[in-house]
Amino acid sequence: MTTTSDASYTLESVDWADPRAAALRDAMDAEMGARYASAGPMSAAAHAALTVDPAAVRHVVLAVDHDGTPIGHAALRDHGGEWEVKRVVVAAGQRGRGVGRAIMSEVERVARAAGAERVILQTGDRQPEAEALYAALGWTRIPTYPPYDTALPLQSRCYEKRLA
Repeated sequence: MTTTSDASYTLESVDWADPRAAALRDAMDAEMGARYASAGPMSAAAHAALTVDPAAVRHVVLAVDHDGTPIGHAALRDHGGEWEVKRVVVAAGQRGRGVGRAIMSEVERVARAAGAERVILQTGDRQPEAEALYAALGWTRIPTYPPYDTALPLQSRCYEKRLA
């Protein structure tokens, strides 16, 4: 486990199965379920596209507040040889503290150190704050890539960041 810190929270490298990381992903699922509820039930293809196989996870970053509370999360996974950022979440009530920026900077650092030339990600059309963060950090919109292009073609927004 690697740890970096600022005055108010710490970034830790943890396993995908870390219960604190799992709790943040569960909170994200609940929030996204509410945001996308009016879109109707999720198709099996959409569910499969959004599911992360733990065996494909290369790295997980967890932000932990000074009191031990997990406040942010992002993972890097192998997606057909690409480095894909998944499950970026900052806990409600913790947004605006720079946690999302710090987490994204850390996943970029990890990918770059491992030799990745770029990282990619998919977000949804009902997540404007996520899109604003990615744009502010220099991510560029790209065409929707598989499996999102067929499973979630209208809701997906895909981005890349060149690291080299």
